[in-house]
Amino acid sequence: MKNNKKHKNYKKTINLPKINFPMKANLILKEPKIIKKWEKEKFIENIKKNKIDKNSFIIHDGPPYANGNIHFGHIYNKIMKDIILKYKNIMNKKTICKPGWDCHGLPIEIEIQKKIKTIKYDKKNIYIYKFKKNCFNYAQKQIKKQKKNFKRLGLLINLEKHYKTMDFKNIANTIRTLKKFIELNYLERKTKPINWCIKCKSSLAEAEIIYKKKISLSSYITFKLHNKRFFLKKINIKNLKKNIELIIWTTTTWSIPGNCALTVNPKIKYSIIETKKKIYILSKKKYKNIFNKIKIKYKKIKSILGKNLTNLFTYHPISKIKTPILKNKYIKENSGTGIVHIAPQHGEEDYKIAKKYNLIGKNVINKKGKYIYYKFIKNIKNKKLKKAEKYILNFLIKNRKIILKEKIKHNYPFCWRHKKPIILRSTPQWFINIDKNKLRNKMLKSIKKVEWFPKKGYKKMKKMIIERPNWCISRQRIWGTPITLIINKKTKKLHPEMNYLMEKIANKIEKIGPNYWTNLKLSKFLKNKHKKYEKVLDVLDIWFDSGSTCFSVMNKEFTKQNKYIDLYLEGSDQYRGWFMSSLIIHTAINNCAPYKQVLSHGFVVDNHGKKMSKSLKNFINPNTIINKFGVDIIRLWVASSNYAKNIHISNEIISRTIESYRKIRNTIKFLISNLDEFNPKYNSITQDKMILIDKWIIHEAKKYQKKIIYLYNNFEIHKVTKTIMNFCINKLSNTYLDIIKDRKYTIKKYSLPYYSAQTTIWMLTETITKWIAPILSFTTEEIWKYIPRKKNKYIYTETLFNKLFYIKQYEKINIQTWKTLFLIKKNINTKIEEQRTKKLLNSSLESKIILKTNKTLFNKIKYIKKELKFFFLVSELKLKKNKKNYLYKIYILKMKGTKCKRCWHITKKNNFNKNNNICNRCIKNTLGDGEKRIFA
Repeated sequence: MKNNKKHKNYKKTINLPKINFPMKANLILKEPKIIKKWEKEKFIENIKKNKIDKNSFIIHDGPPYANGNIHFGHIYNKIMKDIILKYKNIMNKKTICKPGWDCHGLPIEIEIQKKIKTIKYDKKNIYIYKFKKNCFNYAQKQIKKQKKNFKRLGLLINLEKHYKTMDFKNIANTIRTLKKFIELNYLERKTKPINWCIKCKSSLAEAEIIYKKKISLSSYITFKLHNKRFFLKKINIKNLKKNIELIIWTTTTWSIPGNCALTVNPKIKYSIIETKKKIYILSKKKYKNIFNKIKIKYKKIKSILGKNLTNLFTYHPISKIKTPILKNKYIKENSGTGIVHIAPQHGEEDYKIAKKYNLIGKNVINKKGKYIYYKFIKNIKNKKLKKAEKYILNFLIKNRKIILKEKIKHNYPFCWRHKKPIILRSTPQWFINIDKNKLRNKMLKSIKKVEWFPKKGYKKMKKMIIERPNWCISRQRIWGTPITLIINKKTKKLHPEMNYLMEKIANKIEKIGPNYWTNLKLSKFLKNKHKKYEKVLDVLDIWFDSGSTCFSVMNKEFTKQNKYIDLYLEGSDQYRGWFMSSLIIHTAINNCAPYKQVLSHGFVVDNHGKKMSKSLKNFINPNTIINKFGVDIIRLWVASSNYAKNIHISNEIISRTIESYRKIRNTIKFLISNLDEFNPKYNSITQDKMILIDKWIIHEAKKYQKKIIYLYNNFEIHKVTKTIMNFCINKLSNTYLDIIKDRKYTIKKYSLPYYSAQTTIWMLTETITKWIAPILSFTTEEIWKYIPRKKNKYIYTETLFNKLFYIKQYEKINIQTWKTLFLIKKNINTKIEEQRTKKLLNSSLESKIILKTNKTLFNKIKYIKKELKFFFLVSELKLKKNKKNYLYKIYILKMKGTKCKRCWHITKKNNFNKNNNICNRCIKNTLGDGEKRIFA
């Protein structure tokens, strides 16, 4: 009975972990409380309080659009920014990120038009005021709703101190930015073809266009040659009495009434083809294919160069007006028929060619997409585009001007809002000429200095700059920043004092709002000179609004950062949008890009790579996930996703993320539970006194930390997460913590080996917590109060753990020897597992290892041979020197002896204390001075 009693007392001597850190995360309950606590304590202000302005890091927040609920794209973007900001804080940077919202533009107008269906213009502008007020109020409500959802994400961004592009001050500053373009002579008014959405009834920017597959009706239309005799003489052919016709190919038959010329490439070969009734001319490479489709007999008469066709004339197939044949060196031999029809009011290239030859052409479509009066075809006036095209086709077929028509599938530009095909339509618009003052070249030079993430972003941006047309900045809408220009009624030129007048207008708008411009009467503003002038009633492209925020919002930050923002971070669609508009505006004014670094991320898609949509039934509501699992799960999903590709999300992916979260939390929980009664001020020990395996794991942590810093600096957050997981699972749970459990639990409490383990665990706990702090914000807040030390209130006011160290060169066991020992351990584990499978062993502690090594390895590890059994997790290890040259050999035997009730090791009879039912080692660790450890 006495022995049993003692046995129970000895059981209490085991230094088991004291689990005070909760096993269950309960994120959905804890996170809202933490947010309230942060708000009460002024969390953001306190973190930045002691940071130095010179050591700052700025992210310019690209404003999300103030319309609709936030989706996973918003969440991914905001959390990525937040992770970077929090990391930079831990690296002792003063972080700046002023959140904003883009408020102007068509989507909000469409929502308001649903409520105010009829548009009535009146002299007092009552409708316009009402409409704009409704737009303003709608945007405010949307911002309030989105802001609430963003707050839930635990961001280190003060959402209360945000900017809106519809703020009076920002509108005024945007107008001042436009004034700079006038001063620098970049602004032009031109009547030229621009992207036009019939549904929007407005011009579109490049960023407002998406390309999708479209089935179009293509037509092969003939133009009769006017100068037949002259042409035949020119190419030395006689006795051809049939009419000669040139064949063009088009997918926009509706634009034929606007035709004013044909173009050919003077250097490519064209074939003259004879049929029963006519002679046709078209590209040498295309005639066989086309005539085989028509299924009529033909023969080739001759091939000629395109230059023999230039300066001749054809008859328009509808109006029969003479139209010239012009040079176009950009036509390709295998494209269409090699002959291109020119409608300068409905094509960018057509416009350039027509301008070169002083041709005008006809604009055949109005802003509503209806046909303008055309006297040569009856009943076509006011017909919608599709119906008008049918009238034109019927006319051409009836007059035998179409030899072939067929459907083709091709990439076509669509309005991204309405998902409807757009047209090119000529209207008077305001443009930024990006070739003026070599602006295009300046932009190409400036992007070379920018660091692009991913690297392919540079090539993408370069290609877009080279190919982009001049920027159409005017929109024929109501809701937007007004283009506050005053122009001459006849010449359409700007008022000679426009710069002065714009500043005056901007000052007024800053105080009383954009309605000042709507209500402005030139008779009062210009006094007796007003009769010659009129106001421009267009509004600015919203990309000019958001692009100019680098001046209208970030002026102070630019001063401190030498005209650069550290980072722009948005979705990959912003190369055409915000990245581009910001680049044009800043390069034009300051001769450099506004950003040092640009990071673009992919779109959030489902597990199969499909865009999320309610109609496809693959849509996941972010709030559903947050309310079920908590924000930290979403934050870990963000951190685990590779931004350089499209980002996948599904219930299965969320489940895997939850499992990863549990592994990290359980690792931290185990570490904290082994820091009971530990006070680093009094109990931590110095490096020279530490047990060797403790030094090894700190060395490993130092290596990992160096890698993690590199990955964070290069925004490879998904690799940061992977690296942390790897350390927690492979280096800690499966290796170090498994090895030191025996020492931590069974060694004499408060001894040097005990404190060596606790010191190491303390260092690792704080280190890992700082690694995960930018990612798992709420969990980190919870962990921070459990780590024993005198520390700052918030982890983001700390720096990365600098007490980690590398193993010194003169350590008795160097890095190479450690690698060898772990390789041996891996092989021993494999052999023990084989024995367990055969049911020869139940656990590793039932085994005895004979390890034979060569002389070199034997001499390196012989002094730790008594402790190798703790490293290999076996009950006994015999180290022997091998006479042969191989590095090592392993022999596994079943250990014979008695199992200690305290440490579970099997020990020989002479090492077992029968009076106490425990081994002599445990007697020493309980009743004696404690065993000595140097290695494990």
